[in-house]
Amino acid sequence: MTVWAGRTAVEIAAAVRERRITPREVVAAHLARIEALDGRVGAFRSVRAQRALAEADAVGTRADLGELPLAGVPVAVKDNLALRGEPTRNGTAASSDAPADEDHVTVARLRAAGAVVVGKTNVPELCVFGTTEGVHGTSRNPWDTRRTAGGSSGGSAAAVAAGMVPIALGNDGMGSIRIPAANCGLVGLKPGYGRVPAGIGNGDWFGMSENGPLATTAADARLLFAVLAGEDRAALAAERPEPGPLRVALSTRSPIAGVPVTLPYARAAHEAAALLAHAGHLVTRAHPPYPLSLSTIALARWTGGTACDAEGLDPSLLAPRTRRHAALGRAAERAGLLRTDHRALLRKRLTPFFARYDVLVTPTLARRGPAAAPWHERGWWGNVLVNTAYAPFTPPWNLTGWPAVSLPVGVLPGGAPCAAQLVGKPGSEHLLLDLVARIEELRPWRRTAHELLSRAGATPRDPASSASS
Repeated sequence: MTVWAGRTAVEIAAAVRERRITPREVVAAHLARIEALDGRVGAFRSVRAQRALAEADAVGTRADLGELPLAGVPVAVKDNLALRGEPTRNGTAASSDAPADEDHVTVARLRAAGAVVVGKTNVPELCVFGTTEGVHGTSRNPWDTRRTAGGSSGGSAAAVAAGMVPIALGNDGMGSIRIPAANCGLVGLKPGYGRVPAGIGNGDWFGMSENGPLATTAADARLLFAVLAGEDRAALAAERPEPGPLRVALSTRSPIAGVPVTLPYARAAHEAAALLAHAGHLVTRAHPPYPLSLSTIALARWTGGTACDAEGLDPSLLAPRTRRHAALGRAAERAGLLRTDHRALLRKRLTPFFARYDVLVTPTLARRGPAAAPWHERGWWGNVLVNTAYAPFTPPWNLTGWPAVSLPVGVLPGGAPCAAQLVGKPGSEHLLLDLVARIEELRPWRRTAHELLSRAGATPRDPASSASS
């Protein structure tokens, strides 16, 4: 049975459709792995073991089982999205513990496709920061448990990287899929604006937030993206011609002035570009014309989105860093910083660059993720400095609303994964995943840290901390 824990979503779904294994067997194998490993990883806020097994049995009796793209595939859902019958805590003690009446539309699409939700994953409070810790737990990088999994989809990324689920649902408002994907050695796609239904928090952080996939392979990321985007199975199964030759720009210059990029991440971008050149694409070193005001614009939108999400919550139950962040967002609104159409202005500035180039390659991060520590107990300024210093490359593409994907490229000192980012034009999600697949073919990466965790002596979950049902 356990052989199916650690397989890809594509492999699992095919086996279930062909009735070589039952959904219950698959889900039970993954629940056993969660029980064995999550005590050291902290991916899950809650595990719904009995409900997941019952839902797996229901999938196995579906008349359309042979047509389901995610037949019997266990998935994890980020805990800022509604899951029917479960509370949505959004990483904070200030949220309600009442169960949701309906699934979020993305969760409904997963279930309609045959997936089984095994649990809700940890997030930082209100999904604000690029590390995942707080009152509901700390999510650690399975490749190096001394360090954060990243944020805010840190729990989802940790669950996939540990092999506890093959795929997970995250979302990304300033890099919240790509940052943990980079830390944890995954493929993490932030779709372009409008490609996948959003409905994240109170206003989608002014349209910057998108729901998207976290996976260990390009094929799994494509499968999950297609389901989330509502694409039909015939389109997904259609053979895709080799793209190219594409005009590829390589840039290791930080979008935010004054933020240095460490050598491993610069090398990762160069290595990704070299692999694309080897595949026949035309690579040129060229830097996007990022405006000097980018950091101010990003900060205003970042804090303003938090201010919206904090409305109606008891401030006394929020961490000090969150209260400060929301207060600055309200000040940004009063100052008029949120009324300017920054998306249109930034697109106008960057469109000529993307007229010359089809794809941009950058590092995903500027430096490795910080320690897994109680950042929620530390000051606002320290959190912002840490976030800015390690993740300056992700926010521009939330501001433009253009697609971007992180993929594993190379390793850091000590053996944890390093990462590069590919950015494309509107509607280029499948093209980006084609390029990820080509890089994966040329330079395969280690898919999960399961064996590493097992050798290190992973401990069972504490039943009192998981609200399992």
